[in-house]
Amino acid sequence: MELSKDRLKQISEFEGKIGYTFNDKKLIDVAFTHSSYINESRKQSLSNERLEFLGDSILDMIVSEVLFTHYSNKPEGWLTKTRSRLVCTDSFAKACEKFDLTKYLRFGKGEKKQGGKLKKHVKADTFEAVCAAIYLDSSYEFLFKFIIERFKDEALEVIEDESIFNDYKTKLQEYYNSHGKKALNYELVDEKGPEHDKTFTMAVKDGKKVLALGLGKNKKNAQQDAAKNALEVIKNV
Repeated sequence: MELSKDRLKQISEFEGKIGYTFNDKKLIDVAFTHSSYINESRKQSLSNERLEFLGDSILDMIVSEVLFTHYSNKPEGWLTKTRSRLVCTDSFAKACEKFDLTKYLRFGKGEKKQGGKLKKHVKADTFEAVCAAIYLDSSYEFLFKFIIERFKDEALEVIEDESIFNDYKTKLQEYYNSHGKKALNYELVDEKGPEHDKTFTMAVKDGKKVLALGLGKNKKNAQQDAAKNALEVIKNV
């Protein structure tokens, strides 16, 4: 099926943003098609889900290669932790926002009403799909260069922020282990805000005793914040 003039205009606008012209316009069209659109429309049969899968793997490879090459003095543990911070939903969602990718994403009416383009995982998935489309339309080398040139500064901010490697949950558990105490557990206390921008409150507990509470935009971060607060309490006792 041929793409409409309006759709081609959207694609052309996006190409202008990233400085690349697609040979296969239908490829980037699919990258900008959410599964909800397919579920509600009979006009197209492909969503961007398969491209997301491919994009995730390719981006993992690119980040791994860059870290391995440019940080030859860093141990495997550092490389793994740094890669996990770069190849993740939060990181990819921010990359998506840099080019406002969800502006071009076609949704089903239901998903659109629910604020689909504001959801972090949708943004991240879109970025993965677009990267896969660029890779298939050009080459690994081109995508590699594109990622380095467009996202170097953002990546360096993450890499140079050593505070992100503070695993407070592990530190807190190690403290309790050294004092012969049992394993701690984390419990969801509250969650507030719209679906695309929730704030979670987690409690870290020793049995039934609450040691501290923590806040975060996801449960994992809230757990880390709770553990950090518990360690602060221990220091002041």
